[in-house]
Amino acid sequence: MEDDTAEEEDAVSVQSVDRALDVLEALSEHGGQAGLSEIAATTGLPYGTIHRLLQTLLARGYVRQESDRRYALGGALVRIGGVAERMLAVWAEPYLARLVELSGETANLAVLEGDYVVYVAQVPSPRRLRMFAEVGRRVLPHSTAVGKALLAGRDDAEAVFLRTGLPRRTDRTITAVGELLEELGRVRARGYALDLGEEESGVHCMAVPVHDGGRTFAAMSVSGPAERIDAVDREELAAMLRKVAEDFGAAVFHS
Repeated sequence: MEDDTAEEEDAVSVQSVDRALDVLEALSEHGGQAGLSEIAATTGLPYGTIHRLLQTLLARGYVRQESDRRYALGGALVRIGGVAERMLAVWAEPYLARLVELSGETANLAVLEGDYVVYVAQVPSPRRLRMFAEVGRRVLPHSTAVGKALLAGRDDAEAVFLRTGLPRRTDRTITAVGELLEELGRVRARGYALDLGEEESGVHCMAVPVHDGGRTFAAMSVSGPAERIDAVDREELAAMLRKVAEDFGAAVFHS
């Protein structure tokens, strides 16, 4: 009887953890903040259950409540996120090295933090003329291949562009929201994103999303001088990128 009671208590505890993670993921899906009704619609959990979970998350600093009564991801996640981001860079290095070996060009891993793209890992090309994106560098997503790959699967891409504005980086930068949304449609259709001198003149880049099973959590890219990137068969390069990104996503979330 005692064993049965302990097993039941363990099952309840595991379910509570699972539901708390559902709430945090729902907040993330809504751009970092949401109302109770939005969380309920996303998770399918009863209001009472969500409210109890939020009170615990509030007390631990993983969630905060805004003045308009909406809930937002809290500062305690920053500590965990910083460590996770560093570990992600360590895990990515052999996969980026494989991309460099296959393509001969610099390989990068980037994530979306708020409305900004952040480069978290890089393995440089061995060639004398090569591209660098400093690890830790923050850029707006509209003019980069990694940014487009990260936003292509999100419903709030337009809201991101409206918040950040679309400053012109080069004469090839797309600065119209409608045109960018059309470009994201093309990214979804073909499975990869391009930056054809939109962030830096003379530099071309191709990126693909990295999935955790369903959602995009990072983007992998190769970048180099325009003439070298353009000389490679685009579909072959994209297939190579997708394979390495799939292997990396599987290794991170299914190991």
